[in-house]
Amino acid sequence: MGEPRPNSLPGAPYGRKSSAPEPPGSAGRKRLVAVDAARGVALLGMIAVHVLKTSDNAALSTWSYAFFGGRASAAFAMLTGVAIAFMTGRRQVPRSAGRTTAATLGARALFIGALGLALGYTDPQLGAVILPYYAMMFALAIPLVFLPTRALVTTGLTMAATTPTLVHLLPPDLSGPSHENLSFGHLRDPVALLTELSITGFYPALPWLAYLCAGLVIGRLDLSRPRVGAALLGVGIAVTVAASAVSSLLLDHAGLARIQAAQPDSELTRAETMELLKFGGKGTTPTSTWWWLAVDAPHTSTPFNLLSATGTAMALLGVMLLAGGGKSALRRIVVAVQTPLAAAGGMTLTLYTAHIVFINSGYDVFPADASYLLQAVAALLVGTIWRAAGVRGPLEAAAAALARQARRWASGAEGRSRR
Repeated sequence: MGEPRPNSLPGAPYGRKSSAPEPPGSAGRKRLVAVDAARGVALLGMIAVHVLKTSDNAALSTWSYAFFGGRASAAFAMLTGVAIAFMTGRRQVPRSAGRTTAATLGARALFIGALGLALGYTDPQLGAVILPYYAMMFALAIPLVFLPTRALVTTGLTMAATTPTLVHLLPPDLSGPSHENLSFGHLRDPVALLTELSITGFYPALPWLAYLCAGLVIGRLDLSRPRVGAALLGVGIAVTVAASAVSSLLLDHAGLARIQAAQPDSELTRAETMELLKFGGKGTTPTSTWWWLAVDAPHTSTPFNLLSATGTAMALLGVMLLAGGGKSALRRIVVAVQTPLAAAGGMTLTLYTAHIVFINSGYDVFPADASYLLQAVAALLVGTIWRAAGVRGPLEAAAAALARQARRWASGAEGRSRR
């Protein structure tokens, strides 16, 4: 949503692997369209999670929630890492560019965070606003871009394995999230706000750094090579299947029995416990037993949930990269599908904001299916028109302008400090 569009970013000054726009029809252009198209799918998936039903009459997950629940937002986070990698030249940022890079990412974090807090007065039951957490991830990405690729892999795996335990270790007075959309009013208690943004909230930034690190690593690869797209698809599927299988094995062996035995010590009722196991949580799990960390359910931020959702996001990007390499008639079909998806994916901050405002307004009087169809078509149509006009979305343009100003300020400050 708030991530920079890789095909329209300010020039990347860090070496030969520049993310500047490439000529139409080039391999680089296809790569960038594929990334935007994957982001467009994630946008439509998040709208589906907010608008469509979670369960059917048989109390089973609907197809939309089974496919997008917890995975659409994870794909956003991973693709943010990809975009930041493009923005920083698809390589480890040198220390000499530290001040300007930090200023650019910091300015984007401030803009997205302020927008997210402004949207925080909306109803979380209609849609949990991701933007404040997204801003926190942008801020936490600043030190990450200075790491070599191998260190990013290690950091991402470490975050996935260890940070989900933090909620079990927090003091009781800090461990309880508000389960509200975060607004400017939460600034009155900055410690609680930072705790919720980082660990206990809907989209906790620290465990979600696993997605961001994966995206930074992927963004440094040569995504124009078909072999890379195939590897992302294959590895993504393997990681998703393995994480889900190991989670099921652990739960069937002892986990479910331990979770049910510890239920009286949980803040949840038995019915709420079963619902969480089936449909997922609100960013974290209960702390009644460590066996909760074996769960692979949407929005639980357990190691298995993080790995499974990362694998799905990798596979999605792999599909989009491989689809862009089709030929003849198949190629025309792919272009017809990818073009509007990429257009919407290029202005996700604007479209996501419009979606949150719309579902909280008096104008959304439609049944769930009709509301989703209306919003999906509108997102694709508006994105296509905007891209055809050759301009950024209004919120994307504002974020980019602020980032450019911050970059100029940092460059000037750096020049003055050398005198």
